[in-house]
Amino acid sequence: MASDLNARLDSIVKVAMAQGAAPGVALAVGRYGRLVHLKAYGHIDNTPDSPPVTDSTMFDMASLTKVVATTTAMMILEEEGKVNLDSTVHSYLPELNDSAKSKITLRQILTHNAGFEAFAALWRDHKGRADYLTQINTRPLVYNPGDTTIYSDWDFILAGLIVERVSGMTLDQFTLTRIWQRLGMRDTGFNPLGPVPADSTCVAAFKPDHPALARIAVTEMDTAYRHIKIHGIVHDENACALGGVAGHAGLFSSARDAAVFSQMMLNGGEYNEVRLLQPTTIAHWTARQSIKSSRALGWDTPSDNSSAGHYFSFRSFGHTGFTGTSIWIDPERSVFVVLLTNRVNPTRANLRHEALRRDIADAVQAAIQDAPLIEWRPPPPPPPPTPPPNPPPGAR
Repeated sequence: MASDLNARLDSIVKVAMAQGAAPGVALAVGRYGRLVHLKAYGHIDNTPDSPPVTDSTMFDMASLTKVVATTTAMMILEEEGKVNLDSTVHSYLPELNDSAKSKITLRQILTHNAGFEAFAALWRDHKGRADYLTQINTRPLVYNPGDTTIYSDWDFILAGLIVERVSGMTLDQFTLTRIWQRLGMRDTGFNPLGPVPADSTCVAAFKPDHPALARIAVTEMDTAYRHIKIHGIVHDENACALGGVAGHAGLFSSARDAAVFSQMMLNGGEYNEVRLLQPTTIAHWTARQSIKSSRALGWDTPSDNSSAGHYFSFRSFGHTGFTGTSIWIDPERSVFVVLLTNRVNPTRANLRHEALRRDIADAVQAAIQDAPLIEWRPPPPPPPPTPPPNPPPGAR
């Protein structure tokens, strides 16, 4: 890596923060199994007297929950033969019995082409798993499953429920015992302020004097739902209405822990002599599943105007979160970039983090000195099928 990379990353982050990207940022970059850059910037809140961000500050990971928690759990269950990607969601969740949804498969929810709408504010009138499953079953599909791709939280709410049904454990318990503890990820989990009673909202865990708040980034001032400063409880309203534990959102983690997870993925499923997944499983789940979409199974892959910037290889995979978090992993160049921010503090209207993601990704790729810098291009379309030869005259 170029010797000036650390100074360049410092400059990129500080300029973005000065332009309002986020009050706090934590950045981890790794290559060939070593940390190239692990640094924190700013404060956990938008006031200068709030505690500084560290590499162990816990950020609301938002939709990174989909890949770091739920997708990984599904990968484990598939390896154990407990789920089949081509089985129907109905076979695991019989409550999803609407005729239009009965043939939706796990593969379709994991690639966001199951027919569901992108989002609805169910939290206004509903809470708890049973109520949400009923609503998802009742609400109409917006396209025929398989026809197109629309990124939908419902896909991963269902995926999280399947993990719970199949394993007999709640999603937070499964990921704690099967992933975080095994990898030594001490800053990672749901509801960092404490467990929430069944069928309660995440607000039940909020304690304004909780000692853990000093090492958790403040997310937002909520004026629509909870009417409190969102600090230590999940930002996503639908995840909050599910008790803070959901397949699409709710996970908290730190840059240090996310770096461990990313290196495990680069290592083909192993970290510190602990094997979590098989290399073939990771290769399959992180590869594009269709020429019509950038989606892998759970994960996304680079595309035009991607948050991965211009140079992450076609074989790369990653994901972003609404709160300003992102992970990109490039197995061809053995590099990962973890960027955690609380960009929605103080307002969701802030979009400066989008350029920050691309600038960081490009700087890291440009600093690699033992491989050529190749600008990302979409894969070529498959060749047309070869027509069969014409039969000879008189042949039947």
